[in-house]
Amino acid sequence: MEGQNESVLTEGAALICESDPALREKIGADLKNSGYEITFSETDADATDALLLRLFDVVIVAESFDVTLRHLAGQNMSTRRRFFVALTGRNVTTKDNMTAFNQSVNIVINTADVDDIADIIKQGVAENADFYRVFNDTLRQVGKI
Repeated sequence: MEGQNESVLTEGAALICESDPALREKIGADLKNSGYEITFSETDADATDALLLRLFDVVIVAESFDVTLRHLAGQNMSTRRRFFVALTGRNVTTKDNMTAFNQSVNIVINTADVDDIADIIKQGVAENADFYRVFNDTLRQVGKI
């Protein structure tokens, strides 16, 4: 896949869907420093291909990636629940839960807050894990996962 860069896996795998080179590199560097193995997608086509080939722990997708957002929203919940999706853009308010719900993502992050993205993602992933903990424990007990 064009534009791919991977580091040592410690936290999991992250897909960064961003066409702006400066934002892509900033987000990638911050998440790599947080221990994620990074894959970059510069286009909708690259992003949807990556999502078909691999399950990511975190997906950060720019608001301009309409096809990717529709692809993610169309996944069945048993698959979608397994990863964390952050929508980034200039037209969203960071941590606006209603926008996140409307866009079928876990969190939204304004690009003005990109300097704090690693902390925002870390907090969001932790909150998401807490939210689904009882549900996932129950599924494990009945042998569904």
